[in-house]
Amino acid sequence: MRRALVACLAMALGSAPIGVVLMLRRMSLFGEAMSHAILPGAAAGFLVAGFSLPAISIGGVIAGLVVALAAGAATRATDQREDASFAAFYLMALALGVTLISTRGSAVDVMQLLFGSVLAVDEPALLLMGGVSTVSLLAFAAIYRPLLVDGFDPDFLRDARGGGTLYHFVFLGLVVVNLVAAFQALGSLMAVGLMMLPALAARYWTRSLIGALAAASGIALLSGYCGLLVSFHADLPSGPAIVLFAGFAYLVSLVAGRQGLVRLWQERRHLEA
Repeated sequence: MRRALVACLAMALGSAPIGVVLMLRRMSLFGEAMSHAILPGAAAGFLVAGFSLPAISIGGVIAGLVVALAAGAATRATDQREDASFAAFYLMALALGVTLISTRGSAVDVMQLLFGSVLAVDEPALLLMGGVSTVSLLAFAAIYRPLLVDGFDPDFLRDARGGGTLYHFVFLGLVVVNLVAAFQALGSLMAVGLMMLPALAARYWTRSLIGALAAASGIALLSGYCGLLVSFHADLPSGPAIVLFAGFAYLVSLVAGRQGLVRLWQERRHLEA
């Protein structure tokens, strides 16, 4: 449980700020797509070395980067929208990953890779997750300003620095490595849970971007702590409990947040009066 809580802390610090930027860039479903896109690489690593952390991590990073670069290149070379390109490539990757696991693995192996087990996180996995979180925060700080300018005014960035393609692909790389790190604890299907749900909840509490980044990390950490606590006392699977609590935090924020439904309803009543 202590290791699982530290893993949740690492994911909260590394993944949640990435989720806020994905939301601002209208790429929320990109995280979901990439969480499936890493599956064939993880499956290939599993077939080569079993449940080996280095093999699965390296395979996942390679597969995720290949899908991200291929989808990005297809978008820039044609008139197809970016979300459509990612949908096409991630569906192929997901099908390939499940096929690879099924050829030599069992149903238990498939469930392990798809859903993970946060209570099975060991010290090497914690070191990986902590290292990824540290590198992500440093890289995110380095590209913070040009990344935001690229999201709001890409023409200005193109004139000032020659385009935002480099920053965009660096950001995509950060998404991939954070999903691979979360994959060790939550599996491919729920790795994106602590990346997007806290970010979506945070937007209802603040209009400041810095505030949203801090709120997303705080909500992610609270979701990890409460999810683990509930799973322990109610004998529930820990990963789904964590993501469900993050979803509960989103619903509460949607209704009762400073920018939520109750506040909007009160403002409408005030204007009508």
